[in-house]
Amino acid sequence: MRLLLVRHGQTPSNLKHLLDTAEPGPGLTALGQEQAAALPDALVSERIDALYASTLVRTQLTAAPLAAARGLEVRVRAGIRELTAGDLEMRGDDEAAHTYMHTAFAWSAGDVRLRMPGGENGVEALARFDAVVAEAHESGARTAALVSHGAAIRMWVAARADNVDVAHAAQHPLANTGIVVLSGSPEEGWRALLWEGESLGPLPVTPGPNDPTGTTVPPFSPGE
Repeated sequence: MRLLLVRHGQTPSNLKHLLDTAEPGPGLTALGQEQAAALPDALVSERIDALYASTLVRTQLTAAPLAAARGLEVRVRAGIRELTAGDLEMRGDDEAAHTYMHTAFAWSAGDVRLRMPGGENGVEALARFDAVVAEAHESGARTAALVSHGAAIRMWVAARADNVDVAHAAQHPLANTGIVVLSGSPEEGWRALLWEGESLGPLPVTPGPNDPTGTTVPPFSPGE
């Protein structure tokens, strides 16, 4: 199966550098709406058989133009929502961002019992994302698109793709409507074919600080 993991469009919380992970979450900025509207043309070469979005509003708004263009139902699933920030929710300081992303990448590296402060652990986060991927595979779709979130995508790909390690995921940002394309199956494993960190739609005219779930983080050491 071909798996397209697409990050949602820009939100107000992205502009404010906030760890905004609670449901239902914010909508899209004007630029985020333009990024979502650009997805049908950006993905015109992809035959998409199934389209999923998380339970956070921003992913559903991002998926909507693609669903309309392809005549697809958006299948809303909690399993691909953003990694819950717990006690770090709505913080935008460097310490919170460091803790959040280093916890996420610790999960990718195998330290799955580590828990986000006041939030989930890696066993829980990987299991819920795995369940949606398995559902998409079992549906018989040859290509499935999952509109998800920056940290969740990067963490899951680093954990599950044979050719993407934690160092690569940590050092390669995923902008709003950036995409990772993989091939494989839950049984045979996954291989990343494309990591397009830049937006598939328009970019900010004057780039501001990126949010902590999509940015480059310092070099990662397991257990840090």
